[in-house]
Amino acid sequence: MLRGENHLALLTEPRRIVITTHHKPDGDALGSSLALYHWLKKRNHDVSVVLSSDFPSFLDWMPGRDDVIIYTEKSKIATELLANAEIIFCLDYSALSRTNILEKFISESSGQKWMIDHHLDPEDFATLTYWDSSAAATAQLIYTFIADVIGAGTEIDADMATCMYAGIMTDTGSFRFRSTTAAVHHIIANLIEAGARNWEIHEHIYNSSTERRLKFLGYALLNCLEVIPEYNTALFAISKEDLAQFDITTGDTEGLVNYALSIKGIRLAALIIDRTELIKLSLRSIGEIPCNEICKKYFNGGGHLNASGGSSTADLASVVNTFKSILPEYKDILTK
Repeated sequence: MLRGENHLALLTEPRRIVITTHHKPDGDALGSSLALYHWLKKRNHDVSVVLSSDFPSFLDWMPGRDDVIIYTEKSKIATELLANAEIIFCLDYSALSRTNILEKFISESSGQKWMIDHHLDPEDFATLTYWDSSAAATAQLIYTFIADVIGAGTEIDADMATCMYAGIMTDTGSFRFRSTTAAVHHIIANLIEAGARNWEIHEHIYNSSTERRLKFLGYALLNCLEVIPEYNTALFAISKEDLAQFDITTGDTEGLVNYALSIKGIRLAALIIDRTELIKLSLRSIGEIPCNEICKKYFNGGGHLNASGGSSTADLASVVNTFKSILPEYKDILTK
């Protein structure tokens, strides 16, 4: 769905543009942001990527990464850019609260907000909206925005293709989720033709673990994994002491929940982590088990049918107990 397309004319001449994405960016968030950044630069716009926080080290190689402005490191520059922006792109989020500390500055800026996203239930804050909940990743929408909406597919170069490939790959679980349609594979083929070196991208993202991360993974599998066979459910409960013991940093818990889901017969998996200020929860599922409904109803979150997240101000044990207590409500779908 494209709404507000009359505003696209603004891009016909150079503008002051800021690209934002959600707090603690993942591969799709950063890949989308940097792909759009490279394209807008090619069109001679004055463009910056401003983030509320750092991102996983396995994304630190991405083209354009050195130009990213992180608010916690350069708050004055970040706020000035947002205040003076003519257009603020809002990528991979559909609620301003997802930007954490940047929410206030984005809301107060007089610049137009242009949202490109694939999450359910978007808020009505944007001047221009390009939204499709059936898209596998926001990076897929960045591709179609450039190639189809703007009609500039021939302008996609190797750097843009690399960033979009990384975004789509990470948000589709290396192309294994049901959102990986034939259209996604066609886009991926076009990105490889444009210069994305798929084998190098996989190497950067999946073969860059530190020794302590691997030791943490082993510890979590041995000590923190609980299987609830009567509901075909498994969960990890990670305490702040566990995080401190292995000096866990941003991105080190990425993908952990998928180990729980990989157990034969498991249809719902949870990763529940004590992040000190909040308990963070990630859900993954198989089939029609609604992770988004569970997160929205019980954990102040949301997302996609088979992959969602939420949070709670309660303690770790209480959140684990709450999660377990809702399983009977979904017994029929979990056990069929």
